[in-house]
Amino acid sequence: MLNIDQLRQETPGCQTYIHLNNAGGALPTRSTVEAVKEYLDLEASLGCYEAAEAKKQELEATYRSIATMINAHPDEIALQTNATCAWHSIFYALPFQAGERILIGRSEYISNYLSIVSHARQHNLRVHIIDDDAHGVIDLHQLKHHLDDDVALVALAHIPTNNGLINPAPEVGALVKNYRAFYLLDACQSVGQLPIDVRQLHCDFLITTGRKYLRAPRGTGFLYIRRPLISQIHPARIDLGGLQWYSTNDYQLLNSARRFETFETNKALQIGLKMAVDQYCALKSTSIVQRIQTLAASLRTQLSQINDIQVCDRGKEQCGIVTFCHLNISSEHMVHFLTQHKVHTSLTIDGLTGINLDSRHAPNKVRASLHIYNTEKEIEQLCHHITHMRL
Repeated sequence: MLNIDQLRQETPGCQTYIHLNNAGGALPTRSTVEAVKEYLDLEASLGCYEAAEAKKQELEATYRSIATMINAHPDEIALQTNATCAWHSIFYALPFQAGERILIGRSEYISNYLSIVSHARQHNLRVHIIDDDAHGVIDLHQLKHHLDDDVALVALAHIPTNNGLINPAPEVGALVKNYRAFYLLDACQSVGQLPIDVRQLHCDFLITTGRKYLRAPRGTGFLYIRRPLISQIHPARIDLGGLQWYSTNDYQLLNSARRFETFETNKALQIGLKMAVDQYCALKSTSIVQRIQTLAASLRTQLSQINDIQVCDRGKEQCGIVTFCHLNISSEHMVHFLTQHKVHTSLTIDGLTGINLDSRHAPNKVRASLHIYNTEKEIEQLCHHITHMRL
């Protein structure tokens, strides 16, 4: 059972605002913030190289903490600055051959999709978008139909940035593992929100950021690479942080996912990432997902009872991201109005949040994303403000 009062006391941001923008960036705990500050103070007093040496064991433990969280091995983890960099790091390293196909879902993030399209044009690859099923998630029957030995990659967003759905990532992995294709899972919204087990997901690669549901500092993230694949994947760009350099023309990439790391990194933020991961692991993941989904379901119910409000979420299984719009008031105005009343939400632009050309002309929506420290009272306050909103 989660102690909500204690969670809120440990989260300074809860005292000032109603923070319902956790899909953008969740509020860190006081101890995470203090850990980052303490490391920066150490750098200021010792120097950055010396501070890294003094905290070497703690920094190394970051890999073990992440591995424990997602049921991986520490050598399968590479620290990254954000989810997009992690995704690009592995995507541009994959050994595509001309004529091969890439399968993606309609929930794919636009930054990923544009990279796929650009790379496909340059290297004569074919891109096929798998449609959604009646519930709005990737259609498993259509995916199975299109899987064959000329598919080099299946890329999937576990949870899209909007519309509340959870894609059936384990089922996708179970299909893909029967073929030669790689399976790349974007888990930037699911790590910290859902229990993540890379063995059950059957993914070859998983990427995420720290700033969202994991509650880590901005500028952190990680890449998971399944151990048997590490030696097969050569980074598109190499750096001293990912290799051993022996002589002028002699180097060897590290035999771990760290071959994708760079020498220059923000060690203070990595300390903050470790703190956030350890705090997540100290809580029961089942309690976390139950808390978030219960709050989100309550918000959807209360919003649906407000005149002229339309809840826009999809999916058979839904997450802590809730999107909605007003039939007569613009979403831009609603987000601004709520901010003035110390309620943090965000604006989601359909044309930039999913591969659906029809959505380019759809109205923007308000996104309210909940975390474990949010409360029913905060949901009631949000709905109160929306009910009394005027043009």
